[in-house]
Amino acid sequence: MVISQKLFISSIVFFLLLLCTASCNTTEPPTPPDEPIPVLKLELEDVSCTEAWITLTTTDLILPAELTLKQYNPTGDSLSQVFILNTQDSLLYIDSLLPNQNYSFQVFSLAQANQHPASSIKLPVTTMDTTSHNFTFEMITFGGEIGSSVLYDVAIIDESNIIAVGDIWIKDDTSSLGYTKYNAVHWDGNRWELKRIYFPTVCGQTDVTPYPAKSIFVFNGNEIWISSSGDKIAILINGEQTEMFCLPPNVSMSINKIWGRSSNDLYVVGYAGYIAYFNGTSWSKIESNTTLNINDIWGDYNEKTQQWEILALASNKFFNEGFDVLKIIEQNSTILNTNGLPWSISSVWFKAGKKYFIAGDGLFFNKKINEDWNKDSLFIPIYKDRIRGISINDIVVSGSNGLLSHFNGYSWKHYINNELPYFSGRLFSVDINQNITVTVGRINSQAIITIGRR
Repeated sequence: MVISQKLFISSIVFFLLLLCTASCNTTEPPTPPDEPIPVLKLELEDVSCTEAWITLTTTDLILPAELTLKQYNPTGDSLSQVFILNTQDSLLYIDSLLPNQNYSFQVFSLAQANQHPASSIKLPVTTMDTTSHNFTFEMITFGGEIGSSVLYDVAIIDESNIIAVGDIWIKDDTSSLGYTKYNAVHWDGNRWELKRIYFPTVCGQTDVTPYPAKSIFVFNGNEIWISSSGDKIAILINGEQTEMFCLPPNVSMSINKIWGRSSNDLYVVGYAGYIAYFNGTSWSKIESNTTLNINDIWGDYNEKTQQWEILALASNKFFNEGFDVLKIIEQNSTILNTNGLPWSISSVWFKAGKKYFIAGDGLFFNKKINEDWNKDSLFIPIYKDRIRGISINDIVVSGSNGLLSHFNGYSWKHYINNELPYFSGRLFSVDINQNITVTVGRINSQAIITIGRR
């Protein structure tokens, strides 16, 4: 078939007219109304070695809104995550970061029929560096020739002032008993010296006895509170004992731990669910709503909420009789969520609003009070008696068979069977201060102190 040139040209013209008509009828995205452009703002709340907490603040954003969070990595690549925002302000949590790296974050809102698109300014974030695992250790033992010696608790004031408390039996041929008992040992920077801390022999009487000491807590670096394994407390100022007393009948208990913000604002916890509060003048009982032994207490100030958070753990840790996590507010307590925890829990430590840890038959953590607890499945399967830390990149754990482990913000280092021996006994308590960590307990019939310096 032959197509004439005139017909061919007419066909082209007709096709172009159709194309123009179709183009003119194409649906365009609606133009947003004359509304303010939303403002999105990111502000860094906190950062760890592997995590960042970022506050997102919005203005004139229609909710709910679909937003995109973009993470710019040090390697030059980026990651994006889409989420739905239902409130004007929100705290964003980002994990799986690397230590000591420079990241930046930006958030975008998508264009909608009734909303202009918007984006925040890039927020630079540098993650924390890790702390060093490289401790050099020294082990010191006391007693063992007679009786059974043990140290239950320790406090580091500074590298030249460390006090551990417990029950130490030293063979003494000059004594009619054949031994002399001590309940504390002090490091002055050069040597360890055995000490006697005295408590009332009987409440209300003047006789004194160096009963075994159970717990220790230091206020302001110079005021030291030490409890007996019963209901008695001794106070030292600048290393010298200045006071001793019994808890009054309304709060009398076998004390397990002391914690406080000052010597005029402190708590003691003990057996059978007892919690007592001291305001500097008088003692009062706090109802715990449990009859389980309260093994540990810790508190920290939450910068975001501008409130103190105080947690305590209740568990008869050698018998499956239940367990509780308690939150103490002033002179009241409530029982928190325990989902994910075992029945045997021993110690609690946290940085408020960042991360919370519980140690015992496993190591457990969460990011918010009252959330379910997650188990660290990679942690060495040995019982943990105590957890303490300086920050979330400098944490130590001690426990059975000589367990001592350090978290540097990125990884755990276990010293047992490496720098330190596996032994028959346990390390009941641990403390860390700057570049020194001290853990105490017993090995066979001896009291033991392990001091690590880095």
